[in-house]
Amino acid sequence: MAHERLVGLQVSDEKNYQAYRNAMTPLLTKMGGSFRYDFKIAETLKSETSDPINRVFIISFPSQDLMEKFFSDPEYKKIKEAYFVKSVSATTIISLYDTLV
Repeated sequence: MAHERLVGLQVSDEKNYQAYRNAMTPLLTKMGGSFRYDFKIAETLKSETSDPINRVFIISFPSQDLMEKFFSDPEYKKIKEAYFVKSVSATTIISLYDTLV
């Protein structure tokens, strides 16, 4: 069973966001995580948040514990501070769930 998070972002700086992805992906892979889907979107037709969204993805981990370990890892936090904070103006956690995939 996998633990997944469906996330919507408003990416305001593509270059820094790509640098964030490049820097965090080795750590993500090391912890058994992956991006199952990743979309750039142009229009939101319905939303329960007032935050804009132009990127939607599913991030997956083998367990909730590994997901929590990843997001609390000091190396991840440094990467997030260096790139994510500069490149994303809004984050919406759309859903958290467990799946058999």
